Amino acid sequence: MRPLRLDSLEIFEDVVRCGGFRAAALGRGVSSSAISQSISVLEEALGIRLLNRTTRSVAPTEAGEQLLERLRPALHDIRTAIDDLNQLRERPSGTVRINAPGPAADHVLCPLAFEFMEVYPDINVEIVSDAAIIDIVEQGFDAGVRFGKQLAQDMIAMPLGPALRYAIVASPDYLRSRGRPESPNDLLRHDCIRRRFPGGTTVTWNFEKNGDDVEITPKGRLTLSSAHQERQAALAGSGIAHLFEDYVRDDIEKGRVIELLPDWKKNLPSWYLYYPSKRHTSAAVRAFLDYIRDQR
Repeated sequence: MRPLRLDSLEIFEDVVRCGGFRAAALGRGVSSSAISQSISVLEEALGIRLLNRTTRSVAPTEAGEQLLERLRPALHDIRTAIDDLNQLRERPSGTVRINAPGPAADHVLCPLAFEFMEVYPDINVEIVSDAAIIDIVEQGFDAGVRFGKQLAQDMIAMPLGPALRYAIVASPDYLRSRGRPESPNDLLRHDCIRRRFPGGTTVTWNFEKNGDDVEITPKGRLTLSSAHQERQAALAGSGIAHLFEDYVRDDIEKGRVIELLPDWKKNLPSWYLYYPSKRHTSAAVRAFLDYIRDQR
């Protein structure tokens, strides 16, 4: 068997984790052809096919699965050993990978990361915006951000920022044309801008006033998948939007949209950053977690 390079084994793990050559190449900052060539050399050296390739997907063969099962803990031990040396450096280095929904990334995580990178110039930060519920360990992330503290038992969570609230908004033109709702149930007679989650379900709108809870399923002709799109639609007069206050605070102050039913706002849990409790934490991740704790 020809000698093997450690980086070719890491690349193989990356390809499987990312689900393809292109995604793995983007993560490493190289070309897809370079990744493909590395896998071909690895398979040739081992004398066995590790990946089944189609035009749309890449998946490990039985041999590839067997290799991965042994490879992942071994690579983890190697990275841990290298990172232990990192503790001796005056300034920690490495990469922090975080998975977070768009609103959390936009208004909480990104500002924190930008400031953190000024303090720690040798640490790289990668933030992936994704509203789907994933296994952050399996997908190669160091931490994740989710709404509320509904997390697996083997995770440690810390709050990111204050409690959240939604604002119901519409443009002045829309309200002149359709009138202004005076209660949550009035919204059922309006064109509401609906949001669909990655899993296929649509967002319900929740309200609270004087202990009275109301939940409605909005109706409307327009269904979108991101808060940025909803804001654009509201500004264009396409309907009534249901957005975190952070997205429309400036628009409300400048009169581009009008806030509706402000006395029906419901306080919600904050965003939480979570990370594995039973996994070695690198120097870079520890520095990031410590920085967040200091900002609270």
